[in-house]
Amino acid sequence: MLRIGMVGAENSHTTAIAKVLNIEKRVAGVRATCLWGETRAFARQAAEAGQIPKIVSKPEEMVGMVDAAVVDHRHGKFHLPAVKALLEAKIPLFVDKPFCYRTAEGRRFLARARELGVPVCSFSTLPKQASFREFRKGMRKLGKISAVVSTGPCDIRSKWGGIFFYGIHQVDMILRLVGHDVAHARVNRGTGQNHTATFSYRGGAVATMNLIGEGRPAFHLTAIGENGRLDSEISMDESSYLTGIRDFVRMFKTGKTPETEETMLGPVAVLEALEKSVARRGARVAVSRAGRA
Repeated sequence: MLRIGMVGAENSHTTAIAKVLNIEKRVAGVRATCLWGETRAFARQAAEAGQIPKIVSKPEEMVGMVDAAVVDHRHGKFHLPAVKALLEAKIPLFVDKPFCYRTAEGRRFLARARELGVPVCSFSTLPKQASFREFRKGMRKLGKISAVVSTGPCDIRSKWGGIFFYGIHQVDMILRLVGHDVAHARVNRGTGQNHTATFSYRGGAVATMNLIGEGRPAFHLTAIGENGRLDSEISMDESSYLTGIRDFVRMFKTGKTPETEETMLGPVAVLEALEKSVARRGARVAVSRAGRA
């Protein structure tokens, strides 16, 4: 049996992943067996809801008890510090989105992972949904893409990282559709809780994100290309975590992942620029070339 340790219990994703593995048993031979939580209450609640048998007082206590680990906090700044000891112990890691809070920190972590030969991956669950994959397939018929528009929930003042929290979903989808060569980004503040963000690509394409703070908007994508236009709601699969879980379990078993430094750090670089734009009252901010030599 592949034993997975769960690092972080405040985020609902921890319980959701554990339910797929331990209760629904949708991935044969894989179980969430160990948990560390930010507080005792969070840990007890997640362990009970996900039927995780062991709670530890520190993440490093998992060394020798698990074969791989999933790190999952509400604020991305806690992700990498929490699993440094597990990395040094050469335990494969899935880091929930966003991979980190600063690209420089992420580069150092991934460089150390390469030195140690430890497989690491990170992604949003949105690009794993069948509806997103179908949308990306349909975009191929549009030819050269000139614009993409996304819509989704986002609170740019969230205590869990502002635009990083939930903004990561839209950013990750856009970059996987249009590419990572973003030159500049900015946030255009609305008068209430609804805002927009825009990217400009070095190749001329533009992207717009509708950051909706009111109501419960569904994720939605529009793409405009030389041959037409495509619009679709990005609906969730019946088991919205299952494809992502299968992907990181495959990496745990094989040591291989299609994720790259660019796919993991590219969204962080864009979110950093957007965060700076919020702080600078909508100024246009250059985006670093994350994950590129």
